[in-house]
Amino acid sequence: MEKFPLKGSREAAAEGNSYITAYQTVMKKSNGHTNGTGGDGDIDGAFRDHPLAQHSKLTTSLTATGTDDEDMIDITPRSSPGDVIGGGGRGSSSGYHRETATESDTERDFGHSIGGGNHHNQRTMHHQHVPTHSAFGDPMDGALSFYGSSDVQDDIPGIGQYEDFHTIDWQRDIARDRMRHRYIVKKRQDSLWDLIKGSIDAGSGWLCVLLVGIAAGCVAGMVDIGASWMSDLKHGICPPAFWFNREQCCYPAKQSVFEEGNCSTWKTWPEIFGLDRNGTGPYIVAYIWYVLWALLFASLSASLVRMFAPYACGSGIPEIKTILSGFIIRGYLGKWTLLIKSVGLMLSVSAGLTLGKEGPMVHIASCIGNIFSHVFPKYGRNEAKKREILSAAAAAGVSVAFGAPIGGVLFSLEEVSYYFPLKTLWRSFFCALIAAFVLRSLTPFGNEHSVLFFVEYNKPWIFFELIPFVFLGIMGGVIGTFFIKANLWWCRYRKFSKLGQYPVMEVLFVTLVTGIICYPNPFTRMNMNELIFLLVSKCSPGDVTNPLCEYKRMNITMGNSIIEVTEPGPGVYSSIWLLMLTFILKLALTIFTFGMKVPAGLFIPSLLLGAIMGRIVGIGVEQFAYSYPNIWFFTGECADSNLITPGLYAVVGAAAVLGGVTRMTVSLVVIMFELTGGVRYIVPLMAAAMASKWVGDALGRQGIYDAHIALNGYPFLDSKEEFAHTTLAADVMQPKRNETLNVITQDSMTVDDVENLLKETEHNGYPVVVSRENQYLVGFVLRRDLNLAIGNGKRLIEGISSSSIVLFTSTQPIQNLGPQPLKLKKILDMAPITVTDQTPMETVVDMFRKLGLRQTLVTHNGRLLGVITKKDVLRHVKQMDNEDPNTVLFN
Repeated sequence: MEKFPLKGSREAAAEGNSYITAYQTVMKKSNGHTNGTGGDGDIDGAFRDHPLAQHSKLTTSLTATGTDDEDMIDITPRSSPGDVIGGGGRGSSSGYHRETATESDTERDFGHSIGGGNHHNQRTMHHQHVPTHSAFGDPMDGALSFYGSSDVQDDIPGIGQYEDFHTIDWQRDIARDRMRHRYIVKKRQDSLWDLIKGSIDAGSGWLCVLLVGIAAGCVAGMVDIGASWMSDLKHGICPPAFWFNREQCCYPAKQSVFEEGNCSTWKTWPEIFGLDRNGTGPYIVAYIWYVLWALLFASLSASLVRMFAPYACGSGIPEIKTILSGFIIRGYLGKWTLLIKSVGLMLSVSAGLTLGKEGPMVHIASCIGNIFSHVFPKYGRNEAKKREILSAAAAAGVSVAFGAPIGGVLFSLEEVSYYFPLKTLWRSFFCALIAAFVLRSLTPFGNEHSVLFFVEYNKPWIFFELIPFVFLGIMGGVIGTFFIKANLWWCRYRKFSKLGQYPVMEVLFVTLVTGIICYPNPFTRMNMNELIFLLVSKCSPGDVTNPLCEYKRMNITMGNSIIEVTEPGPGVYSSIWLLMLTFILKLALTIFTFGMKVPAGLFIPSLLLGAIMGRIVGIGVEQFAYSYPNIWFFTGECADSNLITPGLYAVVGAAAVLGGVTRMTVSLVVIMFELTGGVRYIVPLMAAAMASKWVGDALGRQGIYDAHIALNGYPFLDSKEEFAHTTLAADVMQPKRNETLNVITQDSMTVDDVENLLKETEHNGYPVVVSRENQYLVGFVLRRDLNLAIGNGKRLIEGISSSSIVLFTSTQPIQNLGPQPLKLKKILDMAPITVTDQTPMETVVDMFRKLGLRQTLVTHNGRLLGVITKKDVLRHVKQMDNEDPNTVLFN
């Protein structure tokens, strides 16, 4: 890296620094300045008069303001103005240099290569002290460098970026993107190439979500196919083609899971070893191979997660919610996480653990969205814009998980996303549509429908059934709350005990227990997707493969008509007892499984618990109608045959428990009727979902994802909750009244003073004031920017020492007899958000929620009193709610 030029180097600046040409090129059209060789003062005057500069209060280092440039040193050189097009510009309304890209795994691969060679005008920079790398063009193209934008890799690496486990500044990133957009619109008039670049930039969002949708559909198809094959591998193999699962191997026979004998092509493990399919010996052999395969798959999944991608464990939705709220977790959406999560998900599902792949699919799709966002610097280098792509990717994840594109969009809107403008809604819809189309082309569900559990009910529901539907909703809320509290208790114990030090051993132990207790019961042995489909299916007259459909059919007279009714046989009663045992086992196993160090979702286990409960209730209501057909609310309703459909109760019960666990409402109903194809049963689903949410909220305020966010201490400020307390900003600010406030003065502290302040304190930023005696606010500077700028200045600028004055102002000190000063005005935010000490905290909390603030400064009559960070707000909210404020761990 070449030495940075000083401001006094007029000749070098005239030759190499492109910002003078940039200002002249753009401003002579808008301000009437046609003289392209004006001095610094003329340029600055033109720029100050420009409406963009007036709107955003842009400040530049071109202003002389009573100071000779020869006496002032600036450690941030001018760079490629084209960087602002690619999202590389830094700063906010104060014009300071910043970069918001987070160095995740993906960015380290893509960040330095994307667009770097896209110079449409093949000119060579002869002066090496001027940075030449740009995202979308040559630095000499005459572009106006808003916010002093330059590529951080070329002057001060890391300036304006965010630390790991810190919150982004939404306002700064959004304002920076607006300035970038205005600049591109202005440049469209200059040349045809600029018009083409502007059109590409305008359509980059749609192209990005198109690629995300295609990739998400392909990955989901591979995960579904791989998980299906490995799940069947525990039971047997297809000798003619070992890569076929049981359904593909036995496709001509169309055998069910209860009648494997109908298929001679598929060989069970006892048959592979020369034994019969049935008998005590073959049963023991099959039992052992079932458990061994489960242990193998689970150990592989846990080992891959532990060695290569620790972030690939769990569901991922709590972290995705936190990331979309503006939190930085580096590597969580990287390429290694994507790879290990996809492979580990197939392995953990195939192991027979009580988990689903739907939640992790949201994480996988978000990883894909993060990777493709770096292909487009407009999104990859702007954290706020990147979250628009991540919201669309989350919608695609639900779309491919369930085959429910509309439900995916609503899930992203209701449950996951924090900032969801209208254009994001459209792009999410498009992304979910593309993902569903790609998945439908792969047909991983093995039928002509693109949904998991397509049902073909043709009977209407009657008004009386709303009573059992609401009852299912109430029970769903109770079961969901019990599960949340029990799972939190176990996860907390795991986190703070020695058990957390042995994640692989825990996975193997739970897998062993799951395999041993689940194999004897045919309902717990089979794949959970198959069991749910069995529970929601209706019973046809000739169905003898489903033990839930073993009915005795007879005709009875009701009034003047003869109707067909069904009486349950012994298979139904035995199945009910097995289903009750399955419910207890699956509930207990899900409590201990969710949160282990393997990819694990919660949607399918919740749907299974609800479907079991609903099917049992449905059979009970059906028998009630059979026993008392002449009750007044049945009169006239059962004209032709049984009106009660137990499978419908399974669908409603599944929605009730899932709603009780996640506290979803609108998106849940849409997902359920897309999942099953039962559009005519929206009202029963709505009744159960609302009852489930009301009961769940009454028993416990948080859903499972919000509870895990709180358990991990993430700084998530829920926009759905209200702050109803009467505290003031002065009660929350740090430091408290009569305590010392750590500040930086604008022109009286040396480099050594600032470095000592950084060593003695751990604040993420520092207010800059006029002086110690006159603490009127000048601006705010981030700790990271300050560290990087001072280190860069001491390393690259001659004459900078520990006794150099650090200046955050353009004015020269009255006496400057010592070493030359270090000017850091470019990293100063001169327009920080401020509130007064008497501002109600309700207003402050709303500002943090709706503006996405990192911090706000508290003043009284213009004098600085303190700082309120997002962490302070979260701790105050917990304290006012009688919770432990120390559970908030990150900034």
